[in-house]
This record gives sequence, C-alpha cells and structure tokens, in this order.
Amino acid sequence: MQGSQQSLPLAVVRGKALATLPVDLFIPPEALEVFLEAFEGPLDLLLYLIRKQKMDVVDLPIQQITTQYLTYIEILTEARIELAADYLVMAATLAEIKSRLLLPKMALEEDDEEDPRVRLIKQLKAYEVIKQAAQDIDALPRLERDVFQASVHSHPDIKPTMVAPDVSLGELARAFGQVLARIEANVDHQVQKEHLSTRERMSQILERLNGNEYVEFKTLFDIEEGRAGVVVTFLALMELIKSMLVNVLQSKPFATIYVKASA
Repeated sequence: MQGSQQSLPLAVVRGKALATLPVDLFIPPEALEVFLEAFEGPLDLLLYLIRKQKMDVVDLPIQQITTQYLTYIEILTEARIELAADYLVMAATLAEIKSRLLLPKMALEEDDEEDPRVRLIKQLKAYEVIKQAAQDIDALPRLERDVFQASVHSHPDIKPTMVAPDVSLGELARAFGQVLARIEANVDHQVQKEHLSTRERMSQILERLNGNEYVEFKTLFDIEEGRAGVVVTFLALMELIKSMLVNVLQSKPFATIYVKASA
C-alpha cells in the first residue's frame, strides 16, 4: 500500500517537479540569517542592549554599550540592510561621549564640566517611561479584539406580551390601608351612621361592576361612609373574591389594583 503512494516533489520550477535538490544549487549565506528583534529607533536599540546585559541606565557603562551598538550596526550593514540616519547619528553620539570620557580632564574644570552621559541617560529614561506606558495601554482590553459588543435584533413577528402578576392579599391590604388613610384625613367630617350588611354591600358592588370594564379598587369605597362603611365594603370584596365572583388585576407590584366582575 505504501509502495503505491507517490512522494510529493520538493518544488515545482517552470512546471517541472523536482524530487531532489540540484547539484549546482547555490544558497547565499545571508539568506539564512534571521533577525528576530525589531527596533523602533536607536533609543529602542540602546534600551534593548541595556536590558539584555542587565545594566543600570543611571550609571551607564558607555564604553561597553558603544561597542555593542557599533557591533549591531556592523551586522546590519553586512546584511545589506538599509539603516535610517537616526542610527548613524546615535553611533556618532556614542563615539563622541566615549572619546570625551577617555580624554584627560583638567583639575580646575573637573567640577564645572557636566558628565557627557547625562543627556543620553535622560533621553533613555524618558523613552523607557513612554514605552512602558504604551505597553500598558496595549495590554488593556480592546474593543473588537478582546471585548466584543453583543447586539440583538428583534424579530418583527415576535411581539412582547405583558403577563400581569397575581394580586396577593398583602397588596389588597396595602390598598385598603390607603383608603383608611383618606378617612383619617376627613376625620372632622360628620356623617350619619348607617347600618350596612356585608351581603347588601356585595350586591351593590356587583351592580357597579355590571360590565366588561375594570374599575379602580379605591373607587369602590365611599369615604363619606366613614371607617365602618369602608370596612364593610372591604369585607364584601373579600367575600366576592373568595366566591370567585370578581377578578382583581395589577400590572406590576405596588401599581394600581383594578376589579372586574367574573365572566
């Protein structure tokens, strides 16, 4: 089975498959060189060399770092890579600083002369802060890369339906408490006490609910009847609800309660 399989060619040149490498094939040495580091400028290259050798930026060994920088520039030149002018300017700056440090200093001018490395160190420190800030910003969650917005499109044929919650006994008691509070506000109003029965009030409520429309719960109470009349009305409503002769409806908790006669 394996003998019947044909091996794939190494390459196809001008429509001809090559199973073996040509004897006279020449591969230039620079074709196998790979540069993994990519630098954004001479300061980035300097900062890379400093971190690689674990040097201190504040106490920069200018001779060692200059040698490494020039070696890297020489490698890029031999690889026929076109260098930006900034890299050559930095090489000249390092050579100048190195030469100034090697020159003998006069005793009188030693205290007044500034260290030639100071300006370069300040530039490196500022660049290091900016580069770290850029890395921190890039690490933050980015929209459409790390975080994606969810979008929901409603279907035209789907219509939301409101399901009214069941009216609990607590909701009815709360509504009844509001009616009693209205009576307290009219405590000075004197009315003649009437003797009412629960059965009679049940009939009156059913007569008022004669229809398919909902009636607001609090409108079934007559404030002028006083506390006794309101209590009788509430007890009559409880009996009608218990007997399933009326229905109560509320759109949401703590909303207005409506009453309707059962069909």
